[in-house]
Amino acid sequence: MNRFHERLQTLKEKPIVTDGSMEVALAQLGYHDHPIENYNLTQPVAVEHAHHEFADAGAELLQTNTEHASPLALGRFGLREKAYEINRKGVWLARSVAGEKGLLIAAAVGPVGKYLSPLGPSKPDAVLQSFEEQIGALADGGPDVLILKSFIELAELELAIEAAKKIAPHLPIIAQKTFPEDGALLATDYARKIAERLRELGVDVIGTNGTVGPQRMIGIVKSFALPGIPLSAQPDIGIPTLVDGRAFYNATPEYIGESAKKLVEIGVGIIGASGGATAKHVKMIAESVHGVRVGEIRLEAIKVKQEKTGGVQNQELFSHFKKNLGKKFLATVELDIPRGLDMSSVTEGATFLAKHGLDAVNISDGARARLRVSSLTLAKHVQDNCGIEVISHLACRDRNMVGLQSELLGAELMGVRNILAVTGDPAQIGDYPYATSVYDIDAIGLIRTLHSMNEGRDLMGNPITDGTSRATHFLIACGSNPVADDMEREIRRMEQKINEGCEVMFTQPVFEMPVLERWIELLKPFKKNCKLMLGILPLRSVRHAEFLHYEVPGMNIPQWIHDRIAKCRTTEEQSAEGVDICVEFLRDAKSLVDGVYLMPPFKKYQMAVDILERLG
Repeated sequence: MNRFHERLQTLKEKPIVTDGSMEVALAQLGYHDHPIENYNLTQPVAVEHAHHEFADAGAELLQTNTEHASPLALGRFGLREKAYEINRKGVWLARSVAGEKGLLIAAAVGPVGKYLSPLGPSKPDAVLQSFEEQIGALADGGPDVLILKSFIELAELELAIEAAKKIAPHLPIIAQKTFPEDGALLATDYARKIAERLRELGVDVIGTNGTVGPQRMIGIVKSFALPGIPLSAQPDIGIPTLVDGRAFYNATPEYIGESAKKLVEIGVGIIGASGGATAKHVKMIAESVHGVRVGEIRLEAIKVKQEKTGGVQNQELFSHFKKNLGKKFLATVELDIPRGLDMSSVTEGATFLAKHGLDAVNISDGARARLRVSSLTLAKHVQDNCGIEVISHLACRDRNMVGLQSELLGAELMGVRNILAVTGDPAQIGDYPYATSVYDIDAIGLIRTLHSMNEGRDLMGNPITDGTSRATHFLIACGSNPVADDMEREIRRMEQKINEGCEVMFTQPVFEMPVLERWIELLKPFKKNCKLMLGILPLRSVRHAEFLHYEVPGMNIPQWIHDRIAKCRTTEEQSAEGVDICVEFLRDAKSLVDGVYLMPPFKKYQMAVDILERLG
């Protein structure tokens, strides 16, 4: 039993007070650079001074200045090779202060700063290794306890716990999950299930920190607390105002102190504050909880209908396209979207195709990074006015995670429920080459988002329902390229897309049977019940074929098709030949696919109709 375990034995009589925000403490000393963990090496006296301030204010548990010092996190600043030194030095600096007063040292470990795949680029094996390296360095410094804090993803927190138990099994663990400021979450059993999972993993203390202020933290703690395991809480001191990129808070030390006392009274044994907390806030917390006995944790009833916790879908709200997928041969046509506000050509084309029995039309989302009207807004306009459903493409380039999910909630409300997830072309190739390409997630992550929302949860697993609301009803579609240059990567990504919940793939244009048959064979091991819409692009002329082959990435026009079209003298004859080639190909391919995705050139929608009529 180490010093921290011994202190837990007396927790009921006297709560443990933690320190505050190292970032704020260093900023007050004039140090604003990131990552602040590098100051362990470059400004150790300043870091030590910050620890002294918190210790003098009444903190019993000093957290090392290492929260963002994993090798992966430091690597983004060119500091990966200094990870061991930064972490070990972080513990030593805290020890130099703690040793004088007999205080406890918590070695801080936070998330790597990038979401785990498929939401982000972080591979679980690499993240686990990064945590192992960091925790090994921290353990060499001799802390009393590990504090795993600020984790948004439960899966990443689980990796940190796994690393801790492997590398430093002698060190106790405080595991803290960060929750959003969302009252709807508290109407479900989501937080409690997280707590139960952390307890199963054998940590010594469960807790939560950051993101929310003291009032919200009280509600979260009540939903999160479990009898029989100590509880920690470190709320932010409030919602910050950003001025020139720096956060400013309005909460007074007195308010934070009184809030901390309330948290202790409902069962929080390790109490402190996170974002914005200065030594003055810590001092008031320590004074407010002095002599306060930690309250008994009561397992409060959560009044939620379990069958609705995950969201309930009403199949009547599924799109007709989704209902018919796999039951009939479907046909969609991609519409050309003009610049500006005049969408008459779009509505005329959609109305024309609706009259000829097409199942849906495809609307792209800023293809080639060109400025175009919102795909979801235009989809709503077309569905309301043209009598046909839309397959709305949604790109990850222009919106962060919050924006994408907001768009999807809006799409559900508007009845735009056929979503084709695309990563999106980079902004630098388009109209605004200096614009920012966001790419918080790619198409695979967006597919996971769609699938999660269909189950009543957001991207992080937080419920989007309060126990009575429905889930979303999206048809989840994706793009695929049977002629990709890097076929191994394309197949790997298609497997991920299908595993994440994709229901139908729309291919890039295919022109001949061997390519289609090879693609179907490559998909066999993991295709499951995912349907296949075959992309067909009628060639209008020799120049059209040459442009696509030589100037458009991912396009490959077979030489025999080029030669066949070139034999025709006039553009009209070449266009007719292009249609003939498509009809011949589709007659052979129809039995192998679930539908056709036609991409006629230059708003020549009659070509699509002619192909389908001849196909029969």
